[in-house]
Amino acid sequence: MKEQQAQTDEMVIDVSLVRRLIATQFPQWGSLPIKPVEFDGWDNRTFHLGEHLKVRLPSAECYAGQAEKEYQWLPKLAALLPLPIPVPLVLGMPTDEYPWHWSVCPWLDGETSSVERITNLSQFAIDLAQFLIALQSVDCTDGPLPAQRNFFRGGPLRVFDAEARAAIMALRGEIETDSATSAWETALRAMWHGTPCWCHGDVSAGNLLVEHGRLSAVIDFGCSAVGDSACDLAIAWTLFAGDSREAFRAALPLDNATWARGRGWALWKALITLCECIDTNPDKAKQARGVIDEVLAEHRCASRLA
Repeated sequence: MKEQQAQTDEMVIDVSLVRRLIATQFPQWGSLPIKPVEFDGWDNRTFHLGEHLKVRLPSAECYAGQAEKEYQWLPKLAALLPLPIPVPLVLGMPTDEYPWHWSVCPWLDGETSSVERITNLSQFAIDLAQFLIALQSVDCTDGPLPAQRNFFRGGPLRVFDAEARAAIMALRGEIETDSATSAWETALRAMWHGTPCWCHGDVSAGNLLVEHGRLSAVIDFGCSAVGDSACDLAIAWTLFAGDSREAFRAALPLDNATWARGRGWALWKALITLCECIDTNPDKAKQARGVIDEVLAEHRCASRLA
């Protein structure tokens, strides 16, 4: 497979760079083969290191603090969670050619989740809910607060108010803008008054692994924060639907206001994604439209029942 490359303003993150970093900082692994993962993320560039390890390198300055945060906190979280998470073994140091911290973690087996790979979507939803309950129960004293460095995960939706409203205006004629505005304003009014807890920050299909049709691991805690857990509910509209969404909601100890904020998180992300992809990526645009339709249909139903 052709080597994947990630171009930043000043560097290319590729196998050659990773090989030099490993050789100089962790020579005990210097003889292991290195290759890019088949499906990479956006915040980090990930490479296989032998058969049982992976190297993760933030892809831009805005993600630069993630490796340090994961190295500090994931060992403390892992012992208290019911599923494996990628606990960093070592923290790589910045160099002249790569200016940020990076990490080496165990490789967790499993495939990226999708509806086709999941045997029972409702059971998968319940298993994920139980993982989130356990995560929220871990002591969060001195944990990372919502800020730009974790893209305000765990924080209030009003941070994204101007962005969401601009997206709604830009999508006039493409979506039901009045309904979208109503759903967004309902989410804003559903203020959070709870006790801060751990949030994963990016609970998406790409960060959930599947083995034998079951949820097997949760990865990528780069956006993790301590705050309002509603940000972790967007998966209810991006992966689940119908019975599985209801199973997810029923398995979580939450109120209607938290669920409404979760709809807000899903709506905001889908709106900005549709704006970005409507003319360039038909598949992503179709997915975003689907999420918006699901959120708005549920919002209308909830409004009639209120």
